[in-house]
Amino acid sequence: MTLRKTPLVNNEYYHVFNRGVAKMQIFNNFYDYSRFRKIMTYYSIEGPKPRFSAFTPETLHLNTNNRIVEIICYCLMPNHFHLLLKQVREKGISEFMSKISNSYTKYFNTKGKRTGPLLQGDFKSVHIGSTEQLIHTHRYIHINPKEGFLVKNLQDYKWSSYLEYLNLESDPICNKKTIFEQFQSVNSYKEFISDHLGYVKNLEGIKHLALDIE
Repeated sequence: MTLRKTPLVNNEYYHVFNRGVAKMQIFNNFYDYSRFRKIMTYYSIEGPKPRFSAFTPETLHLNTNNRIVEIICYCLMPNHFHLLLKQVREKGISEFMSKISNSYTKYFNTKGKRTGPLLQGDFKSVHIGSTEQLIHTHRYIHINPKEGFLVKNLQDYKWSSYLEYLNLESDPICNKKTIFEQFQSVNSYKEFISDHLGYVKNLEGIKHLALDIE
């Protein structure tokens, strides 16, 4: 087994991403996006817990103190996804990524009557080394749909955690505390995300986070 280039350490933050093999589309409709989101929620929690088929948003709160990772934010794009994670338990991110990848691949292959891998090898990860890098990476992840020309208004994109940060999501799955500690209000947070000039200014410092994902 080869060692990861980026060691995954407890209580540290990581930008994690992967994409479809040969850049194929991995999310085709509402059901695919919803399934992946539910899978993320389910496998962030360490057992015991209900079977996946019986898992509902109402059961989520039964084990919120027993997580292997904390999901800080996410964005699901048609052929790839970005996650900002905090590792809570030893090897938590590796276990989480393995389980969500295997579970979603099984679902996707069964539905599409296909075989073989869906995602392009092992997930990639970048350690977040400072609070400044954390908030700029967070913005980078959330503005993906706009930068990818999927929407003009980020609030129109349902498959990221941006709406959750605006308190417009009825079924939240992210730990928002760390990010919100950096802002005085939801409005100031929203202004930060919308600050395109600020994004461009800081892009040089975080461009390595997008390696080979386009």
